[in-house]
Amino acid sequence: MLLPVLFALGAALSNALATVLQRKAALTVPKSEGLRVGLILDLLRRPVWLAGIVAVITAGVCQAVALATGPITVVQPLFVLELPLALVIAAALLQGRLSRAGWLAVGTVVAGLGVVLFAASPEGNRTQVPMTHWIPAVAVCVAAVAALVVAALRRPEGRGRAACFGLATAISYAMTAALMKTSMHTLDDGGVTAFLTTWQTYGFALFGVCALFFLENAMQSGPLVASQPALTLGDACVSLALGITVYAEYVRTGWWLIPQILGAALIAAGVLALSRLPLARRLASEEKEQPEQGTAADAGTPAP
Repeated sequence: MLLPVLFALGAALSNALATVLQRKAALTVPKSEGLRVGLILDLLRRPVWLAGIVAVITAGVCQAVALATGPITVVQPLFVLELPLALVIAAALLQGRLSRAGWLAVGTVVAGLGVVLFAASPEGNRTQVPMTHWIPAVAVCVAAVAALVVAALRRPEGRGRAACFGLATAISYAMTAALMKTSMHTLDDGGVTAFLTTWQTYGFALFGVCALFFLENAMQSGPLVASQPALTLGDACVSLALGITVYAEYVRTGWWLIPQILGAALIAAGVLALSRLPLARRLASEEKEQPEQGTAADAGTPAP
């Protein structure tokens, strides 16, 4: 279990770096009221966003290795560490700092994750999944994503819209991981030819692109406190559900559910606290206008 854990942590760290870089880039392009395809074209001209894509690719490689060597119910929950890691990286890159409350929230997330994984004690590592498992899983996830996107587009810019896009991103990420796991086992068993001819390979690529697209729109739709918890907790929960229903992985039930719920509550509390930090808001869309407002105010102040 050590190898998938190490690579999952490496993926979380790379994704955290990508989050910081991509948020900086997303805040430099014009906002849009609709689902704007041209958003990606605007971002392609930003070197910071391209650096974020390199980090995303690195994270993808690490995640692929982790999923190929361990259960999805272990690998994906570790990605809740992305937000704490992103804020630590942001503090370094933006010359900021985490307050005591911030470090306490980081510790709360880590402690909650440890409690959940210990209490759940996930097991199982099925390498192949029958189509009777895939068809309902893909259908439900696609329907859920479609409903969330429609709901987001019907809402004005703000928390509700950001949360909907964030949850759509979470489901897309979870489905990407589930399909990637089968593709990696196919690559290991049948080589490159088998990898390129299995539908799961193109499925995870499609869901991955959709996840990236929804993420960029979530960043511009509303505050981080709305989108990030939906993304972080949604990815973990949906991945857990897919691991159990699609890959027949096992987690402890019975009275073990009590510490699992407690750990999940600690994670939720920590993520919400981190999302409200000033450092987190600096990476969110509601902070974009502040420098301009300050400049306007200064313009009306006589020079000394």
